[in-house]
Amino acid sequence: MKKFLTIALVLAAAGAALQVQADGDAAAGKGKAAVCGACHGADGNSTGAQFPKLAGQNASYIQAQLNNFKSGKRENAIMSGQAKGLSDQDIQDLAAYFSSQTLQVGEAEAGQVKQGEQLYRNGNKAENVPACAACHSPDGSGNFSMKVPSLSGQHSAYVVTQLQNYAAGTRTTDPNKMMETIASRLSPAEMQAVGSYIEGLHAAKPQP
Repeated sequence: MKKFLTIALVLAAAGAALQVQADGDAAAGKGKAAVCGACHGADGNSTGAQFPKLAGQNASYIQAQLNNFKSGKRENAIMSGQAKGLSDQDIQDLAAYFSSQTLQVGEAEAGQVKQGEQLYRNGNKAENVPACAACHSPDGSGNFSMKVPSLSGQHSAYVVTQLQNYAAGTRTTDPNKMMETIASRLSPAEMQAVGSYIEGLHAAKPQP
């Protein structure tokens, strides 16, 4: 638990001290994003719950994940092929475009809110699970400079799938291995509850 708290404090301090601007052109990114719209929506608000919402997502995180898909560090039948042909400028432009779009937040299931909020804001001390808010921020806006994703309004189904992937070890893109460890300590019911809570979580304001 001390390890998680230490890393969370470092992330928070770095985020407060430094806001790194992504070197991308949102206007150029809009044109390049046409092919992305089939899954993620033209403005980054995907209608299919299996596809993540990109609208309002931290540009630094989008860049990091596109580079992960491009290098093969993260694998996906669709994204791996799409990312291979992207240049560094393409990645920066796409990140700038999607991060500048307005996120459409969903609604949490009423029966999941209490448990989901408890996990998100306080974690589960009995299972040594830290609060999601420690790294992803209380309002779900993430941490731009440390490439921690915004979770606010993300599809519950997508969140649960990623937690399952981390727990199973099929997603290993967290450099500190925190997500793999945390997810492995969550029960299926806890994953569903926190995923639902996140879908209805509103960020106070968009990241740069």
